[in-house]
Amino acid sequence: MTIPLFNRDLSWLSFNYRVLTMAQDQQVPLYERIKFLSIYSSNLDEFFRVRMPAILAVNKLLEKEPYAGGDETVSPDTLRQVLTEVNRQQEHYGQILTTDILPALRENGIHLCYNEAFTAFQNGLTREYLLTTILTWLQPLWLKDSDKLYFPENNALYLAVSLSSMEQPDKQEYAILNIPSSLPRFRQLPAENGLAQIVLLDDIIRNHLDYIFPGYTVNGSYSFKLTRNAEMDMDEFKGDILEEIETGIRKRELGVPTRFLYDAAMPLPLRHLLAARFNLSNEEMVAGGRYHNLKDLADLPMPVAIANALYPAYTPTAIADAPATDHILDLIQQKDLVVHVPYQRYDYVLRFFNQAATDQDVAEIYITLYRIASGSQIAQALITAAKNGKQVTVFVELKARFDEANNIRWAKRMKEAGVKIVYSIPGMKVHAKTALVKRKRGYHSDYSGLIATGNFNESTARFYGDHVLFTSHVGITREMELLFLYLQSREQPGNYNFLQFQHLLVAQFNMMDKFLALIDREIQHAKAGKPAKITIKLNNLQEKAMIAKLYEASEAGIQIDLIVRSICCLIPGTNIRVIRIVDRYLEHARVFIFHNAGQEEVYMGSADWMNRNLYRRIEVCVPIYNPQIQQQLKDIVALQLADPTNAQTAITGYIQKIK
Repeated sequence: MTIPLFNRDLSWLSFNYRVLTMAQDQQVPLYERIKFLSIYSSNLDEFFRVRMPAILAVNKLLEKEPYAGGDETVSPDTLRQVLTEVNRQQEHYGQILTTDILPALRENGIHLCYNEAFTAFQNGLTREYLLTTILTWLQPLWLKDSDKLYFPENNALYLAVSLSSMEQPDKQEYAILNIPSSLPRFRQLPAENGLAQIVLLDDIIRNHLDYIFPGYTVNGSYSFKLTRNAEMDMDEFKGDILEEIETGIRKRELGVPTRFLYDAAMPLPLRHLLAARFNLSNEEMVAGGRYHNLKDLADLPMPVAIANALYPAYTPTAIADAPATDHILDLIQQKDLVVHVPYQRYDYVLRFFNQAATDQDVAEIYITLYRIASGSQIAQALITAAKNGKQVTVFVELKARFDEANNIRWAKRMKEAGVKIVYSIPGMKVHAKTALVKRKRGYHSDYSGLIATGNFNESTARFYGDHVLFTSHVGITREMELLFLYLQSREQPGNYNFLQFQHLLVAQFNMMDKFLALIDREIQHAKAGKPAKITIKLNNLQEKAMIAKLYEASEAGIQIDLIVRSICCLIPGTNIRVIRIVDRYLEHARVFIFHNAGQEEVYMGSADWMNRNLYRRIEVCVPIYNPQIQQQLKDIVALQLADPTNAQTAITGYIQKIK
């Protein structure tokens, strides 16, 4: 049976458009709006690095043979629809920047020189900067040197310059010039006409090309950048996975092009020349504006003080159940605890690992690490624990996209300190966020577990909305120990199908079946005339079996409320409401609430309902047995459903009350 699905890639683009709309929201502080422009640009770059290769590949296959169905989210029209939507959004981006942001900066005493000629004042100051600093980094390449290989760096900025020599003014010549990424993108200049001046590095170079190409007349300069395929085929790794991923990281920067973004004003002969030089197809060439890599707007200077330019500083609160003077491992033995970050202090997670590293009764520590902070205090605590004689076992996921190099660096450091490092399972990612500490208590041991919806990463915890559960529940912690024993085997799940999880929901073992059973139970309640309701919060919803089951539940009359931040292939309709939240913090938590005829069951964990999460990853979700924590999760989700545009403010007030 064919079920209606919304296109995955168009759904993701609609999410990024929602990010873009934050940049024109007058309720958002000015420099935060500028940051949303940066986030939008960065997201779009990742889309072209990660998703566009698949779209282009499917498009080529469909050109060879007629579309015969199969995946309802893919069609011969997908590429055209995606590029059309990207172009529409890019035009809106330019409108927001030029008609909203630049005038607002000027009203606050800042002139960002954007797509305009330099004044004589700006010209003089920037010429000195070019001669003393910028020239050090410039590497011009003449395209007439046909035998000289040139390989543009991934997502780096370049100018294609049209020139004619004084000796042969009718002969057109072309050169490529890098815009150095090692220098700040924006240059502050002294005030002029009462306005602080900011100019772009691109324009400094453009305005002084005569110094770079003496003896030539500059006829035009046009920016471009090349985005390359960032995917690595994880299923191909057969030998030493550490060595192979390190090789894959290096190869990524040499990947095949997926987008050649160029200034739309670039003359057609020059475009054809560059397309031939870089072996580009028409589908890979995308017209854009004068400036690229506007993710750099995140670093836009603020040369004058602007009132309310940023979100007001927020200090995360303490939780009443965990006094700073108490040993957190002892507290966990008394009662389950939860931390709602970034509203509450991430210090509790750091205390968990720091105290485990120094408690003389702690014998063993286990943890899964997916994205490690670059200056990770948690990884350092694990190193200290190993040096203090603890048995420390760390499962490091080497296949966490764009974090592979950092994860490898930390894995090597921990291994040198005596930590037992377990690397990726071939063909499968471990995305679970779990940690377990085992203490000796005479002839017995006690266990303290940590299960989170987000990574053990103190950097992202400052702006990712997540929940962290601390528990000593015997059933949960014993199943966590079984899970860690399985992970150390590095075997495929099918070889361990004897593992029976009664509490934890673990992808590859029981997660799919359990979630389907929970929805089926709601359907049975509805058919019996009992109250039935489903509330789910996810980052992404794409897996067809789960979507089909939700459709079935809606047809049975069950009210379904979904908060889906990014990709949502489910089409809302009768009894199904879907909202998307984009605000100060990145919504990252996964929470599942099933009404169960008034005896509600609540789960939280790492798993989105995507093919990759449910079929190709180890994910963990945990039932919430503590009634107070259950209520907190339900209240937070209810606040977001009631008013998603102001949910952050509402949750802040709620956290203040329950602290």
